[in-house]
Amino acid sequence: MKELAEVRTLKVGRYILIDEEPCKIQSISTSKPGKHGEAKARIDAVGIFDEQKRSVVHPVKHKVGVPIIDKRSAQILSLIGTEAVQLMDLETYETFEMPVPEDLKGQLEPGKEILYLSAMGKRKITRA
Repeated sequence: MKELAEVRTLKVGRYILIDEEPCKIQSISTSKPGKHGEAKARIDAVGIFDEQKRSVVHPVKHKVGVPIIDKRSAQILSLIGTEAVQLMDLETYETFEMPVPEDLKGQLEPGKEILYLSAMGKRKITRA
């Protein structure tokens, strides 16, 4: 799911869709309007799920997609080897599997609660 917002309303630390990938905004720089044009903004962002750097330039009145980021908590039901975990959402009781991020390997154990992000049909563990 996404909504639309004008480029001038975006702030560093918020989210934007670039190439249909949800990204966290790292920096925004605006140029002054030219003689016949309007001010433009350069947005540098990093993908939430693929961690790729992306940048885009738009007029400040241009509307861009803003992903709806859902921050949720889940309980670890079981470990599947060292690469994945089975989780249960603490609100909907839905169970699903997710890969374990490199920085959290060895820290997860059954019964523990974690935080994860959900956006555009993708999920990512953020904190244990």
